[in-house]
Amino acid sequence: MAYKARLLMTEFVTHDVKRLVLTRPKGFRWTPGQGTLLAINKPGLKEEAHPFTPTGPAGADVVEFTIKQYPDRHGLTQKLHNLAPGAELLLADAFGDIAYKGRGTFIAGGAGITPFIALLRQMEQEGKLRGSSLIFSNKRWEDIILERELKSFLGERCTFTLTQEKRPGYERRPITEALLKEKVRDFSQYFYVCGPPQFIMDVNESLVKLGAKRKKLVFDEP
Repeated sequence: MAYKARLLMTEFVTHDVKRLVLTRPKGFRWTPGQGTLLAINKPGLKEEAHPFTPTGPAGADVVEFTIKQYPDRHGLTQKLHNLAPGAELLLADAFGDIAYKGRGTFIAGGAGITPFIALLRQMEQEGKLRGSSLIFSNKRWEDIILERELKSFLGERCTFTLTQEKRPGYERRPITEALLKEKVRDFSQYFYVCGPPQFIMDVNESLVKLGAKRKKLVFDEP
């Protein structure tokens, strides 16, 4: 782990997702969409590093993460949620294949939205949001991460689907080939896909069946 950072603040953005803001270590760089290994700099925890995606613009003076807690696993996400300001964390060099390639549709499942938060924020700063859209699937409405911000970026070009709750204004179904055929008009564009491994595999295969080119699918290999 090459870099040390201090936790400045935390706040909830949903019932089980927290925003963590860290000092930016000298020399730490990332491209929006990339991830890094993150660990707590304490005895017995230094080796418990897991990948997380910075969710702030690459030019920011701080490093921001948006992290979902999985309390049933009793793992690093729960420990990160319990940290107090001043805690020291360790970061590694950034890595990953998700990066802005051009206009496209972002397709996310649950916490898979996190690399796209950084990308969309950067695109908004650079005036590159026109023509792009988002399809975002969650179990329930309360699980949607940064819904208002995403809507402010993309407006009616946001589609939110819920798989375990019926709610006015939201699709009550998973992201399937049928939904993609209904919501996407141009399959020659780029498609940015992130979520659980099976989600990525299923969405990519559906997109290819509908005419998308594999070279225009942007995702991290599971």
